[in-house]
Amino acid sequence: MTNKHPSREECLALLKKYNTPNHVIRHCIMVTDTALKIGQALNEKGCDLDLDLIQGAGLVHDIARVEDKHWEVGAEIVSALGYDQEAEIIKVHMFYNCNPNENEINETDIICLADRMVKEDKYVGLENRMQYILDKFKGNSEATQRIGEKMKDNKAMILRIEQRLGTTIDSLISK
Repeated sequence: MTNKHPSREECLALLKKYNTPNHVIRHCIMVTDTALKIGQALNEKGCDLDLDLIQGAGLVHDIARVEDKHWEVGAEIVSALGYDQEAEIIKVHMFYNCNPNENEINETDIICLADRMVKEDKYVGLENRMQYILDKFKGNSEATQRIGEKMKDNKAMILRIEQRLGTTIDSLISK
């Protein structure tokens, strides 16, 4: 059986049902809108990204944000509802390492990248968002090193996407 993806309305109802705070819902919507713009533009350039999966996973990626290990709790909630592909993305979104050397760009790459470019409910780009995260971990050299390594891979992934699109993600999002 193929995974049926939840609609936007179903996702928003799930966020309410699981008492996701409004500011987190706004964040999920902005991450989704950012990811969908990138995904649609890539599909126009020959990619074959599942936009319904991007929308479903993006909207519920932080469904359990108020819980400890929200990525695990959220994945369990969504998997129990039969949305296994969305659950897989939720499970990895906090620690996912995009591989800029992989030939294909996948839905997880797009959602995780969008999540790292949105601060609260505003698209701010990778540098601004990651600086906000780095500031949270000031004094924790292990965490700042890990974040720095992820930033390098994310920058390389952004460059790959922008080269494929022939435009910057910033200009794509501002349209």
